[in-house]
Order: sequence, then structure tokens, then C-alpha cells
Amino acid sequence: MRAALLALWARPVWLLWLPPVFWAGNLVLGRALGPVFPPVSLAVGRWVVALVVLAPFVWRPALRERGLLAQHWALVLACGAFGIAGYNALGYLALQTVPAASVAFLNSTLPLMVPLAAVLLGAERITWKALLGIAISFVGIAWIAARGDMASFAALRFDGGEWLVLVAVANYAVYSVLLRRKPASISPLVFLAATIAAGLLVLAPFWAVELARGARIPTDPASLGAVLYIGVFASLFAFILWGRCVATLGATVTGVSFHLVALFTALLAFAALGEPVRAFHVAGFLLILLGFCVTTFQRAGRASTPTRPPVPRQH
Repeated sequence: MRAALLALWARPVWLLWLPPVFWAGNLVLGRALGPVFPPVSLAVGRWVVALVVLAPFVWRPALRERGLLAQHWALVLACGAFGIAGYNALGYLALQTVPAASVAFLNSTLPLMVPLAAVLLGAERITWKALLGIAISFVGIAWIAARGDMASFAALRFDGGEWLVLVAVANYAVYSVLLRRKPASISPLVFLAATIAAGLLVLAPFWAVELARGARIPTDPASLGAVLYIGVFASLFAFILWGRCVATLGATVTGVSFHLVALFTALLAFAALGEPVRAFHVAGFLLILLGFCVTTFQRAGRASTPTRPPVPRQH
């Protein structure tokens, strides 16, 4: 079993499927909890769970690397603010008001925002094959969101909630690019724990305001079980695997795999809720998978030797 896991870890292209599976579960649960669980509280809860689970494995290395963490505090804080606090809190807040079709369409913009953020931050150059894969996958997502009728996009309205989704996705795109600037001298799990702590620090004042306004945190077994799943699988495991893929395959290729969240969300909804899978779903899924393969497989042969951006000097 251990040998199989090590072999899987050594071929990160095969790990790209797992974070979307975990995040699909988070999306289904986030929608279910929306009416009863305050959004900032849910974001705080998931990361507290993740940090508690992670702490026994990282506290000793973290003590040894505390000097490095202090030296790179700005990067840690930025990753916490964008990847831990911003993306999750804004996403849960948007899910309370945004229609499902809009959510599916707007979340699919992540693979478009990641290369844009990478270019703006000087981290990567984008290839024509990556652009082609992104475009194909985006058409598949658009087709699903439109339910096979592109004229239905005229009914989509961009209100406050839709803009929150876009801002949330932009936050995660920036995080995905910043993650590659992590110094190799800092252990990945130590950096993740420090990032989670920084994100919780950023969320703290917003959580205080939410509680002061009368928000109540549900404590029934179903809600607590959902938070445990989100904290362990959609937060800890997904972020570890996502970080591994970004570091080895690059932010652009990894970002394209985010399209698979829509695919796995539909499958989970069908299995758990009995929602039907229609022809436009199948057509959209095939386009998503085609775009994913075009972008991923053109880099898979050289995945073990990725081009890393230079680590910025600390002044």
C-alpha cells in the first residue's frame, strides 16, 4: 500500500483528479449547509479542523523552521489571505444567493485566471496548447451551465453574489501562483500549517463581526460531520495534493484540473440526490475531459522537471 502511494506521489499528473473530487464534495455540502451555517464560521471551522489534524505532524519541524517562516512572512500572509481566507469565505457567502448555473460557469474561470495571474506576477509563460485546453474545457462548462442552449445565457444576471464568486476565484488564482514561490528550504506541510494560521488570522475580525450580528453555529451531528469532511479532505488533503501538483506540473496545468470539479459535482449530485444526467451534461463532460487531456498530457512527459520561477530575494 505504501509503495503504491509513493508511486502515485512520484507521478503528480495522476494526483490532479483527487483535489477536484474532494472539492466537489465541499461544494455539495456547502450548498446544503448554506441556509443554516454562517459562511465565515464555516470557513473558520474547516481550517481549524485542518490545522488541528495537521499540528501533531508539523509542530517540531515548524519550531526548527520558524526563522525561515519569519523571513518569508509576507509570502505566508499573502497565501493565507488569498488561498485560505478570501477564496473560502467569499465562496461560501456567494453560495447563499448565487444560482447553481452561475456558480458552475463562474467557478470555471479559474483556469483562465491562473495563467493571467501567472503572467501578471511574472511566474510563467503560457503555451498555445495550454490555451487550447483551457478554451475547450471552458466551452464544456459553458455548455453545461447553459443546459445545451447558449441562448439561455441571456437570463444570467451578474448581481453582487456573482461578483463575489469572481473575486473568490481570482483569490485562488493568485494563491496558486504564489504557492510556487515557496522556498524549498521550508517543508511543504510546515508552510501549509503556517498558511492556514495566517488565513485564520485574516478571518478572525470578520468572524467576530459575524458572531456579533447574531450568527449561530449549528452543532447537530450532520453539520459537524460535514465540517469534519471539509476540514480533512477538502481542506487538508486537497491543499497538500494541489500544492504538489502546482510545484511539479505548474500553476497553469494544475489550474485546468479545476474544471473537473463540475464533472465530479454532477456525479455526486446524481449519486446522492438522484439528479438526472442529461445529454448536455455528457457533451459538456466530454469537452471538459478533452481540454483537461490536451493541457495535461502535453506536459506529462516532462512533469518531473518543471520550470520553476526564481524565488524573490528578501530585503
